[in-house]
Amino acid sequence: MVISDEELLQQILADDQNAFREIVDRYKAYVFAIILNLLPASSDPEDIAQEVFIQVYRSLPEYRPHNFKAWLGKITLNKTLDWKRSQSKYSQQENLDFDYLADENESRAPDLVLMQNENKTRLHDICRQLSPVYGKVIQDYYFESKSYAEIAQNDGISIRTVESRLYRARAMIKKQWKEEGS
Repeated sequence: MVISDEELLQQILADDQNAFREIVDRYKAYVFAIILNLLPASSDPEDIAQEVFIQVYRSLPEYRPHNFKAWLGKITLNKTLDWKRSQSKYSQQENLDFDYLADENESRAPDLVLMQNENKTRLHDICRQLSPVYGKVIQDYYFESKSYAEIAQNDGISIRTVESRLYRARAMIKKQWKEEGS
C-alpha cells in the first residue's frame, strides 16, 4: 500500500524519521532534475539538495496541504537560485576586474573603497613580479591612464605591440591572482 504525500507529511510532523526518509527517497530524483536543469555544470548538486530537504523539514509546520510536489519544486528553485547568486558574488569578488581597480574617480561605498584599495595593493604586488616589459605596460595603461598610442610613442613600439603586451600581462596577472586567491 502506497502512502500519500499528505499522510507522510503528517507522520513527519509527528516526528517519524522514517516518513521523512520516504519523502526524500520519493522526491530526490525530482529535486536533482530541477537543480541540474538550472545548474548543469554544478559540482554541488548534493549540497543544494540537502539544503532543499532541510528547508522542507523546517518549513513543514507552515505547509498548508495543497500540492506538495509544486511546493517542493518552488523550494528547490529558490535554493538553487540562492546558491547560484552566492557563487556569483564569490566569483565576482575573486575575479580581477582591471578597469574597476584602476578607476579612482568613481565614488563608492566605504567597504568597496577598502576592498578596491586592498585589491590595488595586491595588483601592484603581482605587477612587480612580472617581467619589466609587462609590468610597465600595466602601470602605464591602468595606473597612469595612458592610451595605447601614448604608450607606443613613449616606448618606441607599435600599438599592436602594446595591445599584445597588455593581453599577455593581463593573462599572467589573472593566473597569479587565481593562484594566490585559492
